[in-house]
This record gives sequence, C-alpha cells and structure tokens, in this order.
Amino acid sequence: MKKFLNEFKAFIAGGDMIELAVAVILAGVIGKVISAFTEGVMMPIVAAIFGQPDFNALAIDIGDAKILYGTVITALVTLVLTGLVLFAIIKAYQKMKKPAVVEEAGPTEVELLTEIRDSLRVRN
Repeated sequence: MKKFLNEFKAFIAGGDMIELAVAVILAGVIGKVISAFTEGVMMPIVAAIFGQPDFNALAIDIGDAKILYGTVITALVTLVLTGLVLFAIIKAYQKMKKPAVVEEAGPTEVELLTEIRDSLRVRN
C-alpha cells in the first residue's frame, strides 16, 4: 500500500499532471472566448446575410411532432465558425512562435576517424 501511495504522490506531483490541469483550464477559458466571439460577432454577420441570427426556428411539422432541422443547421454553422476562429488563433500562434534554431551537425565519428587516418598516412 505504501508503494502505491508513493507512486500516486509522484504522479500527482509530476509535471505532466500540472501541465494537463493547466491545459484543461485554458481550454475552458478559450472555449468561452470562442463562444462569445461566435455568438457576439460572427452570428450577427450570419443574421445580416440570412435575415435571422440562428436557424433554430426552422422545423417541419409531422402531426404532433416537429423535426427541428434548424437546430442542426445552427450547430453546423457554429462548428464551422468555431473551426475558423481556432484556425486563426493557431495561425497567429505559429507566426508568433520563434523558429527553431537548427544547429549545424558536426562530422560523424566515422568521418573524424577517417580524417585522423588520412592525416597519419600523410605524416608517414
């Protein structure tokens, strides 16, 4: 039992768990920002184009039941707009990120040994 508790302590205290917790918190906040942008900025643009802010009211009556196909259309529009916003965020992040510095690779061990051999031949 003590080994189990020590392993659990190491797991909780490890960097992976903290990084995961930070990622989950940031994802929740970014999700709220994207939702606010989609609902506050993008959907009014959709409303200006199509004459309504969402398509939830679109339905087909079949007797006592309604097929609410408008909610599916609204969800699809929201999905596409959210994807667009995420794409823009990722593109901006990639531009902001510094390119990785590529170090020049030195000679390999075989190349060094070959140089040493050749220089020894020249001496003799």
